[in-house]
Amino acid sequence: MIAYLKGILVHKNQDSIIIDVNGVGYKVFTSPYSLGSDIDIGSTIKVYTHFYVRENIQDLYGFLTMEELKMFEQLLTVSGVGPKAAISLISVISPSDFALSVLSENIENLTKAPGIGKKTAQRIIFELKDKIKKEHKDLPVSKDNFNVNIKTDDNKAQEAITALIMLGYTSQEAKKAVDKVFDANSTVEQLIKDALKQMIT
Repeated sequence: MIAYLKGILVHKNQDSIIIDVNGVGYKVFTSPYSLGSDIDIGSTIKVYTHFYVRENIQDLYGFLTMEELKMFEQLLTVSGVGPKAAISLISVISPSDFALSVLSENIENLTKAPGIGKKTAQRIIFELKDKIKKEHKDLPVSKDNFNVNIKTDDNKAQEAITALIMLGYTSQEAKKAVDKVFDANSTVEQLIKDALKQMIT
């Protein structure tokens, strides 16, 4: 298993690059978003890799961050989502925005990627939402975990707090912000947006 490659970038095009590692050239499929436009030929780069094997296919996929690799591998676990669809999504949405979109069930955001239709977006949300939530030990699971003033065991509030934690805020910051803007009639997405506004003002 190749965890990552570090070498000289000798070629790049729309969907792949070639990295020279000690005289051996590796073709690595990637996304334009991951590669970026500021990495020049001749630069030394490090890419985290996933070796994809299916029947007669053996391809190497690479990303500049562990977060992008993790997002790619999460998407591959979704039925009907292959490498091309996963790369397409990574090209238009960051890992943190992806997690936020899944947790808030933002289908519109996911369908911005070519090849990701409404049904596929719904399947991504259905199959990954619980997995993403379970990855975070700080995830509040009942109203007893709230040391702020939310007076209901509202799943929307819990999901909004989890999404904010995934964006880098502490559990306390997230709980406090959601408490201030909490409205039982608001959607998860609206709660997140209102909480973010609360924290940056």
